[in-house]
Amino acid sequence: MGWAPALGLTAGLLSLIDPLPYVRDVLRGTTRPHRGTWCVWSLLGIVAFVSQWGSGGGWSLLMVGVQALSMSLVFVLSLRRGVGGVARVDRALIGLALIGVVGWQVSDEPLVAVICVVVADAAGVVMMLPKTWRDPWSETWSTYALASLSGLLSSVAATGGGVELLAFPVY
Repeated sequence: MGWAPALGLTAGLLSLIDPLPYVRDVLRGTTRPHRGTWCVWSLLGIVAFVSQWGSGGGWSLLMVGVQALSMSLVFVLSLRRGVGGVARVDRALIGLALIGVVGWQVSDEPLVAVICVVVADAAGVVMMLPKTWRDPWSETWSTYALASLSGLLSSVAATGGGVELLAFPVY
């Protein structure tokens, strides 16, 4: 096995592990996910996976696919155990995320899709920032650290690919 498959597999394994502390903390009630953020992230994770698959992604798809599934799980948990997602600003940011999805569907270009995903994903982050600023312990930081490491490994596994394969894991 070469280094790209090994890094892709490691990124995928980290993506399997990184949501576990978050899900545990949501079930304990110590982490309160922002519903709007996790809705956006779930949708965009799925779009990123399909887009990278269409771009010929190989081993780097493991990280994106596993994260799409885990983000969807957290979103489902957030419906009963989360906060936010219905304020005017939240709805506007969710709308921005939907524009990202529409941009992907209209353009049918993988690079445009990934750029739209990154911009819309950032809208999800913006939605969560006020809650996290007010109550930083309402998030499980180890999940974000492990996801970042997974993205780094996935980025290296995608070397030789174009911007469309690197943009999401780097972001």
